[in-house]
Amino acid sequence: MSQTRRFDLIVIGAGPAGSAAALVAAQGGLSVALVDRAAFPRDKLCGGGISGRAQGHLDRVFGALPGGLLHPVSQIRLRHRGADLGVQICDPPFHTTMRRAFDAVLAGRALGAGAADHTGQRVRGIDPDAAAITLTCGTQLEAPLLIGADGVNSIVARRLWGRAHDPARIAFALEVEAPAPPGPEVLEIDLGAAHWGYGWSFPKAGGLTLGVGGLAARNPALGASMADYLARAGAPDGLRIRGHHLPFGDFPAIAGEGRVLLAGDAAGLVDPITGEGIGWAVHSGALAGAAAVRALAEDAPGAALRHYMAGLAPVHAELRRARMLRRLIYARPLQGRFARAIARNAAIQRRYVQLLQGERDYADLGAGSVLRLLRRLVLPALDPLGPRR
Repeated sequence: MSQTRRFDLIVIGAGPAGSAAALVAAQGGLSVALVDRAAFPRDKLCGGGISGRAQGHLDRVFGALPGGLLHPVSQIRLRHRGADLGVQICDPPFHTTMRRAFDAVLAGRALGAGAADHTGQRVRGIDPDAAAITLTCGTQLEAPLLIGADGVNSIVARRLWGRAHDPARIAFALEVEAPAPPGPEVLEIDLGAAHWGYGWSFPKAGGLTLGVGGLAARNPALGASMADYLARAGAPDGLRIRGHHLPFGDFPAIAGEGRVLLAGDAAGLVDPITGEGIGWAVHSGALAGAAAVRALAEDAPGAALRHYMAGLAPVHAELRRARMLRRLIYARPLQGRFARAIARNAAIQRRYVQLLQGERDYADLGAGSVLRLLRRLVLPALDPLGPRR
């Protein structure tokens, strides 16, 4: 026999964005239902990079995490189709994690704060106008507000708009888990491994994640690119290759509709250059949870989206800057020139690594830096005599 349970807030998706939203809302005094089709711990395809920006948001929202959950890496090597461009020392270190353990800890923090556990239960139906959902077990959950934090293939976004993202504007990635090679650990980024994307080698506790990803529309032969990358990396044969989509900078101007908010990958909050999404997921989830607390305190649930968008505006501005810069970095006529500029200029290497680490924002680059990069890349391409010595 079906039953109806009422809450102040329903959060669909218990990854970093949904767990952050549920935690902040529960700490703010709301009754929260945290829903996910998976029971935790569960596997999640992801490079598992934790930038400095992500660490800042994690510390602010979740507090100290268990020792060993984040794996430090102190060197980043940049490559272009296997050729070394340079090595940068990371201070503070970059961190990586295994999402199976990482997400379980975050979801556990949300449940520990008082969110009702509805993980391991699939959603059968969503009524966005009523902010109500029906689970496959027949239970109906109702609330004044609903947050969709259910990833790139968000069922909440599909229910609102018919699809979660424009297939022509999102990325696809292929990954394998491999044994760690002998020698010192170095995180590697290969800027030539894919079109409008890159390849990566992320050392982790007990292993290595190798992957290639880029805009799906520009990589019809991504499998071949992955095979080439694995061969250059010396990966053993027979590794299981798995794939997943990434929003990669494809985000709606308004992250929700009515009394429904979207956070994390569901809202397209993934860096269009580095592909990093965990930091923005945690931050956006916390913003959405706080917006729900504020709106319900005002007895105005319809105001939650407005409050949320005010907090999200700087994130959208940063992603727009990244999309503009991506045209310089990844456009095919300029990609090789960008790689050569990195190889010749330690300052450009440092800036790229700082962006990857989240230690620098795109706004920090300033117009002058972008114009200097433009001159380095575009003007030689326009000069019929080639670059001057």
